[in-house]
Amino acid sequence: MDTAPAPRSPPAGRGRRLWLALAAALVLLVLAVAWLAQPPRVAGLILDRAGAALGLEITAGGVSEYSLRGTPTLVVRDLVARQPGAAWPVLRAGRVYLSLPWSTLRSRGADLTVERVELDAPRLDLGALQRWRASRPPSGEVRIPTLTGGLHVVRGEVIGAGWSVDGIAISMPSLHPDRAVAGRVAGRFRNGGTTMPFDLQVALTEVSMAASLGASGIATVVTPEWRMPMRPTFSGRLHGGDDGIGLDRFLLGASARHLSADRELAFYLGLAGPLRYLDGVFLIDPLGVALRGAGLVPRMDAAGRFEWQDGMTLNLEGTLARWPDAWPSLPAPLDASDAPLAFALDHTGPANLSGPTRLRLLRGASTFDARFHLPDVLAWSSQLDSGNPLPPLDGSFATPTLEIPGATLHGVEIEFRDAPVDD
Repeated sequence: MDTAPAPRSPPAGRGRRLWLALAAALVLLVLAVAWLAQPPRVAGLILDRAGAALGLEITAGGVSEYSLRGTPTLVVRDLVARQPGAAWPVLRAGRVYLSLPWSTLRSRGADLTVERVELDAPRLDLGALQRWRASRPPSGEVRIPTLTGGLHVVRGEVIGAGWSVDGIAISMPSLHPDRAVAGRVAGRFRNGGTTMPFDLQVALTEVSMAASLGASGIATVVTPEWRMPMRPTFSGRLHGGDDGIGLDRFLLGASARHLSADRELAFYLGLAGPLRYLDGVFLIDPLGVALRGAGLVPRMDAAGRFEWQDGMTLNLEGTLARWPDAWPSLPAPLDASDAPLAFALDHTGPANLSGPTRLRLLRGASTFDARFHLPDVLAWSSQLDSGNPLPPLDGSFATPTLEIPGATLHGVEIEFRDAPVDD
């Protein structure tokens, strides 16, 4: 009786290779899970790759954590981003939260879609940032990710040369590199004893250095002597080059009120010009200025230059539509016409406008040249009815001919001082 042949078993060598392959795969899986179970290693890998792409050394000194449930998330604490060899980091952050969809992880960077980014207590050094930008190759453009769930910043700070902006809060619902973006930015500017809290709605036409920017909201300049709440609106085109970062075609309009202990002055201010920041210096040159108001506030149009480094320097030349009735009367013959009055103004000092100011007026061949401190003049004007009738200023007045009752004076030159002349 015929019997069926017994099934042949696989060769011993082939079976061993199969088991070894399965065992190796299992070991690799266990090692991978063990490696993934250590958030510092995952965070370190991601930060190393991000740093290599940006030309920065990025490290995290705090506890890192991540989750693969649902949308993968990564949390990094005590982040420091530094240009290699630099003494000061470009950026520090107490906490960075990233929510990354699986499609981004599977693409290995080809798809830069991020669901949400949160920064807690980031601290940006503007000088270090500019040095890093200068070190980047011309082709070293940074790819901008898509943020479907937006960007959110709390307790941020920007450090400049002698100034800072703290308490920064940024809320941006979404961000797409090829679309317009809008959000809210709030914070507080500080320079010595002067502060300026602000809260602005900001919009960009795109996310690039070629974008146009627009913003509006509220801000208040605060000094120990006075406050100036305002509603600014400004626009411009982002600029980044060898002459610094800033805005081309910068335009600002603001309705404002100057509030002191005994006076309120309402006015409207307009500024225009290229805005730059480089090596600790804010600069608008050339600068256009328009001022409108009533009472002590003149109607003025001027051109000149604005610079801010440690203190403020303002140089203007222009015209006053007319000499305000609320100001001290001009000497004759400067007061003999309602025609626009040419002037030149130079101011240097701290942000609270307490520094020395020089004002020169010209009508025909007659000139008036005065030096004063604005807070002193404002205090004097508030007590003009009961105080000294002469303003607190030093200067001179010159005119070829001066008509007075009963006489005509030629070649008149008068000097006046607020304090006695030293011997």
